[in-house]
Amino acid sequence: MKIFEMIVHGGFIMYPLILCSILVWAVFIEKNIFLSKFNKQFNLLFQTAQDLLNEGKVTECVGLVKSADSCLKNPMLAVLEGKGLSKDSWEKNISRKLSETQLELKRFLWILGTIGNLAPFIGLFGTVVGIIKAFESMSTSGQSGFTVVSAGLAEALIATAAGILVAIVSVIFYNYFQTKINSLSLRLRNRMEELSEKVERI
Repeated sequence: MKIFEMIVHGGFIMYPLILCSILVWAVFIEKNIFLSKFNKQFNLLFQTAQDLLNEGKVTECVGLVKSADSCLKNPMLAVLEGKGLSKDSWEKNISRKLSETQLELKRFLWILGTIGNLAPFIGLFGTVVGIIKAFESMSTSGQSGFTVVSAGLAEALIATAAGILVAIVSVIFYNYFQTKINSLSLRLRNRMEELSEKVERI
């Protein structure tokens, strides 16, 4: 069957599944672009900040960091501007800003998790509707057999398969981004610790 024919035979339940599929791919594209941009900016900013701190240029480093995106700027400023605080307060402030950055990195990820859990149930609802239609066809025609129930069964099976497929893709993307973000967050935390050690020595 062609894709369009499958959508038609799958019944009305295919439309929310198509919407879910579009959302999954939209989040996938957005997260890839965002994380790629973040990673590049982070690597460049950290290297430049490290070079400036090696030369003792804290003020210049602060000015550079303030031009970055907020999810990068806030934890780095917490490192650079917290030397006057107590060690405990400084570390708590850095940790708090890093947690806020991690939340920003996980933006829209809940959509993938929700669709991964919801799509199979949408498909199951389509299955029930398709089976009901199959029995209605038998009742209306007064006959039994595969020919009578084939349309309803086709709708049920297509809806089930579509729901499972959307859920599988969504869960794969969700786990992929979770792993990537956790790795990036750990690397960011380690780099902030390195910068804080340099600031302490100045």
